[in-house]
Formats: sequence, C-alpha cells, structure tokens
Amino acid sequence: MSYEHVGSVTQELRQSLEAEHARQDQSLMMIGSENIASSAVREAQGSMLTNRNVLGYPDSRLYPGADSMDAIESFAIQCAKDLWDADHVNVQPHSGSLANLAVYLAVLDPGDSILALDPRDGGHITHGDDRHITSDLYETFYYHVDPATGQLDYEEIADRAKAVDPDLIISGYSAYPGEIDWARFRTITDAVDAFHLADIAHIAGIIAAGEYPSPVAHADFCTGSRYKTIRAGRGGFILCDQQYPDVVDTALFLYLQGGAALPNIAGKAVGFAEALRPEFQTYIQRTVTSAKALATRLSESGIDVVANGTKTHIVVINLQTSHPDLTGSEAERALEDARIVANKITVPTDPRHPSGASGIRFGTSCLASRGLGPEEMETVADLIVRALNAATDPEERNRIAQNVAALCHQYPISDTEA
Repeated sequence: MSYEHVGSVTQELRQSLEAEHARQDQSLMMIGSENIASSAVREAQGSMLTNRNVLGYPDSRLYPGADSMDAIESFAIQCAKDLWDADHVNVQPHSGSLANLAVYLAVLDPGDSILALDPRDGGHITHGDDRHITSDLYETFYYHVDPATGQLDYEEIADRAKAVDPDLIISGYSAYPGEIDWARFRTITDAVDAFHLADIAHIAGIIAAGEYPSPVAHADFCTGSRYKTIRAGRGGFILCDQQYPDVVDTALFLYLQGGAALPNIAGKAVGFAEALRPEFQTYIQRTVTSAKALATRLSESGIDVVANGTKTHIVVINLQTSHPDLTGSEAERALEDARIVANKITVPTDPRHPSGASGIRFGTSCLASRGLGPEEMETVADLIVRALNAATDPEERNRIAQNVAALCHQYPISDTEA
C-alpha cells in the first residue's frame, strides 16, 4: 500500500505507516492479542461510515438518516448470535475493557465485590486490578492457579468464593493457556449467589469454531474483543442471557459511551461473517495446532512452558528455569531485535515486578493467518530459543532477524485473506 493520499497531507505520517507495514510484513508477529484483518474488514473500516455519528441502537436512534447504519449493526448482531448461540448481543463497546465495565455497571453497585484470577497468574487488569478504575469502584478479591501445574484449582476457587462472598465472579483470562470448566464456575457462582461473567476476549474465535468449550450456557454475561482470534474490526462485544438486555444496553449507552463507532462495527460485521464460513474453522484448527506444536518444541528445547502446554492460541514460557538471569523485559527486547514480536508477562509465583516480569507470552493467530502451520513451528521455536540465548549478542540477533525475514518472505501478509 502506497498511502499516497496520506502522503499528500503529511510525508512524516506516510513514512510511519509504511514503516509499520514493513515491520508487520517482515516480522513474526506473535503478540497474543493481535491478528491480521482481511482486506474486506479494512475496506469496511475505511468506508464512508467514518462521516457519520449515530447515537442509540438500531430502530431507536437519536439522529435521523440511520437506515443503513441500522442494517449494518443488525447484521453484525445476527452474525454474532449465530457464532456464539447467544440470546442477546451488543456490538457497540469500543473495546473489550469497556464491555467488561458495562457489565459491572449494569449489575453491580459501587462497593460491591468481584472475585477474579490474579493478573500475575494470567488474569486481566480490567478484572479489578488496582491500576484500573474497577478497583476504585469495587472491592476486588483474587483466586490463583496451582503454582505447581499452572492450572486452575477449582476447589481453591470454591473455597475462596465462600470466604469472600463476591457479587460477581469472573472466568476467562488474558494469559491462561488451559481449558476452562465453565460449568464448574456456574456451580461455584450459584453457591454464593453471584453473577458469572466469562471474559472470552482471547478465545472468542476458538469458541466460535467449536475448538474450545463455550461458556454461553453457563455464564450470565460473556464479553470479548473482535480482533484477537476473531479477525474483525476493532472493539468489544457483550453476550448475555435474555433477562439482561435492557440493563446491559443502558449501561453501555449512554451511561458509559456516546456515539457508536459504525466504521468499526462494519468491520466487526465483516469479520463475523467471515468467521461463519467453513474456512474459518480450518484457520482456527491451524492456529490451535500450531500453538500446541510450538509449546512442544519449546519444551523439548529446555524452555519451561507454563501449564505444560496449551489448549488455545497462547503459549506462555517461564524464563526462571532456562534463562534465570534474563528478565521478561530483556527477553522481549532480544526477541524484537530478532524480528520476533511477543510481550513480557508475569507467571505464577513470579518474584519480579510486572514491569520486568519473568515470562513471555506468544500467540499463533497472526502466524496462522499468514499460512504458517504446525510444520513451521519447529523452525519458529528454534528461532525463539536462539534469540533468547543471544540476548547479549547483537550480531547473532541480526543473523536471526535475517532468518526471520526469509521465513516471512515465504508467507507474506499481502497473501492473507479470511
């Protein structure tokens, strides 16, 4: 893409856009919360809808001339219902974080309590972290994974719930590679008369493709993002049971948000429609099998893989065993120098502050979108290990970067379609 229209306004911005295009095309993009949108999604997001502002929901707008917008949003809603078999869908959240906050505002009062997975164990900051507004509004309690296995300990969660008597319990996480027993969470929440929110931001696409159990029948609310394992427009969504639509919709608009971002909703609609095609299931299967192959190869190379593998697109490694002198921040920089883009993250019982951390989170969504599969993960894993071992060797990192560029050349982003 030449970005010629941008260049006619500002060459500086054009150069930055071209540099980012080249970086994505010539790097192994392995941040677990990213994916590659199709040209159809990007076309919808860059459409004339950018010129419009609409307030309210389909057939109940505050501004006139919204017939086309109503049709677009209604189509996105129907596709989402079909994907996740949901009673009610709200596609207007500007992000997954705001989707979570809307649910809190819908059913909780200030001072009510939330029970969620500790962010250091893979939970998300919007689940009550003291760095997020939820900690100012609600009292937060945490449960943990088993430090020995990295897996959820449901007995511990049940005991914790009985001890703190929360008003809402959250399942679904930011960096948990295992399978979640949604029905068990339903039992735990029912025992303490709490609401159950399943945050499926990372695994929404895997659930939609039938490669991961669905929480829809077991959670009062499901929230998520549309650009991680679903390759759709930016933003979030809310799924809920049929008794909650009014409180959820009112909490989002206009208590929390104003106008709907229709360009993004159009992008979401296209991405959802793509996810309903048979090819999407093939893509998700490639994503998950690639993650499993990556975890296996890393483990064989002496890397400590958290939870001993993965059931999703995410692989988390603990550097404390194989590279005890390397912080997550240092590993992140070494990998980026080698054109492998992944992010640092805390791991269970991490002795380091999150700013340094002891882990790295890898995701296979972008690689699978480019066409890489389980067969290529042996090469990718070997490049990762080489980069970690070369944290103090810039010449070796440069050689690895050239190897990465050659691999990326075989799977160009320009060939990526849904």
